[in-house]
Amino acid sequence: MTQHEAAGGAAVFLRRWGEGARRAVLIHCALGNGGMFEALAGHLGDRLRMAAFDLPGHGRSPAWDGGDVQAQAVAIAADLAGAGPVDLIGHSFGGTVALRLACKRPGLVRSLTMIEPVFFAVLAADRPDLMARHDAMMAPYDAAVARGDWAEAGRLFTAVWGAGRPWAALSGTARAQIAARMPVVEGGSRAVMEDPAGLVASGALERLAVPALLVEGAETNAYIRAICAGLAARLPDAGRAVIPGAGHMAPLTHPAATARAIRGLLDRTG
Repeated sequence: MTQHEAAGGAAVFLRRWGEGARRAVLIHCALGNGGMFEALAGHLGDRLRMAAFDLPGHGRSPAWDGGDVQAQAVAIAADLAGAGPVDLIGHSFGGTVALRLACKRPGLVRSLTMIEPVFFAVLAADRPDLMARHDAMMAPYDAAVARGDWAEAGRLFTAVWGAGRPWAALSGTARAQIAARMPVVEGGSRAVMEDPAGLVASGALERLAVPALLVEGAETNAYIRAICAGLAARLPDAGRAVIPGAGHMAPLTHPAATARAIRGLLDRTG
């Protein structure tokens, strides 16, 4: 079922799947939309009733207003959680949204799954050498952003964080859509790079007792591996899972294996 629903002060676009006893909120990656979870949801529908919303400026949700995208997404997810408890499942940028909500409102959260979370503030704290390597790799992207070349920024961004399809293989419409959303991606970058919510420096991660799962693809990059290791070291109750053959887009490319990992956390949390 799809519909628009008021959440976080906006009429966000929702997709719903499943008939399970537990409620879940799914939060997609930058440049994506909630529909990217459809295959994953097909493997979890017996356990969960899932709601996946399109992030601000994505899919069929309202245009981005220039504010803190991550904070806006946290507000949307909190409204969808209601009185809780819900199972939170977030991918990439969505994983950082789920983590921030769990730290802010742990009473709403039964379990927390973060798939390939791009929380670079952890990398900066733990592995400044890798952070410097990442920054050097992304320097051409930063230059494209600085000159407002959003198409080139999209090409460079998806080369690292996309599903592996070459830019030239995408349709002209798809490339234009990505370019149009790149300012929103930049709007969320401070939240993951600088951690204005203070999750790392404040010790909020170490105090978060919510059962968590960190999922990474076996073919992911060193930055994600280090971020997952850093989060696992801080969270009191965190497990890890590696999806064979998968990269950053594991929920899309390997939904069955990703669902199996999540089902393990569901089993562990009642």
